[in-house]
Amino acid sequence: MIQPIYLYGSEVLRKKAEPFDINDKEGLKALVQDLKDTLAHADGCGLAAPQIGVSKKVVIVDGTELTETYDYLKDFRRTLINPEVLSFSEKQCEYNEGCLSVPGIYADVRRPASVTVRYLDEDLKEVTETFDKFAARMVQHELSHLEGDVFTDHVAPIRKKMIMKKLQNISRGRVQARYNTKIK
Repeated sequence: MIQPIYLYGSEVLRKKAEPFDINDKEGLKALVQDLKDTLAHADGCGLAAPQIGVSKKVVIVDGTELTETYDYLKDFRRTLINPEVLSFSEKQCEYNEGCLSVPGIYADVRRPASVTVRYLDEDLKEVTETFDKFAARMVQHELSHLEGDVFTDHVAPIRKKMIMKKLQNISRGRVQARYNTKIK
């Protein structure tokens, strides 16, 4: 079911997410489907459970719509349940990021060029995977949500100062988005 996306300023986006109880298979199946439906409706490339008001460690990433720019993402869809970062590369790279919870704002963010993550997939099988290039960017962006961070926390201080008014407007609900949003 399509859920509203919580906007910058919502408390749930600042809480550290809790592990999902994998014994609740029906709840997990419903949450994953809600994430997929909401992401497809909002036309994004990743979504974390806190962004739909559920402070649990579940994220989805889908790079399939980005294949014109990044052909290696042709079949890149992942569901990461209770992910744990095992390592980051020392090499850093910078990409321009945006976020469904922070509509209309984009900024360059430096992150590690690759990340290795252990997680459970939708079949609850343990997977250890190293992500690089833009896949690493998508995964790290969504994992930040599980830590109570949004991408604007990682921008240069001067850029943060430049977007502060826009962030304040979003937190007050003064923003247009093409998908259903909520502030709480």
